[in-house]
Amino acid sequence: MPKVKTKSGAKKRFKLTGTGKIKRKHAFKSHILTKKGTKQKRALTHTGLVNKADEPNVKAMLNI
Repeated sequence: MPKVKTKSGAKKRFKLTGTGKIKRKHAFKSHILTKKGTKQKRALTHTGLVNKADEPNVKAMLNI
């Protein structure tokens, strides 16, 4: 039986925390930053957690 491969895009975007939750980065922080306020850009810098409803899909992509 062949090995199950991890989706390479998912392994670059998600990390597992110590408690088993999935950490992610915010979108909209890569370019066209001149029209975004300082407060918004600062808030997008921090990491967030994947929503409970999306966790099964992300875990399937990461083969967890």
